[in-house]
Amino acid sequence: MTDPSWIFLLVCAVAGYGLGSVPFGLVLVRLAGLGDVRAIGSGNIGATNVLRTGRKDLALATLILDSAKGAIAALIAGAIAGPEAGPWPGLLAGALAVLGHNFPVWLRFRGGKGVATTLGTLLATAWPVGLAACLTWVAVAALFRYSSLAALIALALAPVYAAFLATPAHVGIFFLLAVLAWIRHHENIRRLLKGEESRIGQKKAAS
Repeated sequence: MTDPSWIFLLVCAVAGYGLGSVPFGLVLVRLAGLGDVRAIGSGNIGATNVLRTGRKDLALATLILDSAKGAIAALIAGAIAGPEAGPWPGLLAGALAVLGHNFPVWLRFRGGKGVATTLGTLLATAWPVGLAACLTWVAVAALFRYSSLAALIALALAPVYAAFLATPAHVGIFFLLAVLAWIRHHENIRRLLKGEESRIGQKKAAS
């Protein structure tokens, strides 16, 4: 496929959204008999909130599956289109997977924040950028012990990395995904500015 049609790109977008909207965190927690993950912590369906159930194995599984949503959507679209079609099919499918995770129609558009799904998309569409973003997350998390801060910085730098390691198409999509992530983290940003954000490994004081 040398020149993907708008119909094919639309199919990539719809399929990506559908895959991204699968709420793995919610499903895993319910299957484990722990109730509705949306009723605890931040109310999100992502791995960070799943961790608040006390089940590290469920949180890790959620992280892997949420990352895989973006990666699989991008890889399948790119494989069907072929390398001659350029990066757009994979980027579009991956980006819509992030939107599906953040705004799943099955949950009245109340989903997660999309960090894991975004990182999966980065790794699948431009692995050097994805690797650089993941290493940035690890470095910031190790230095400051704020998961949200690590995610915000890693995703903000992704389009900068893409400017040197990928194409202008990657820069544009990664920039939009970074903006979306910052918007979704507005409450975390407020808590960070006030010094009220929980650190990695920090236990809340008993009331």
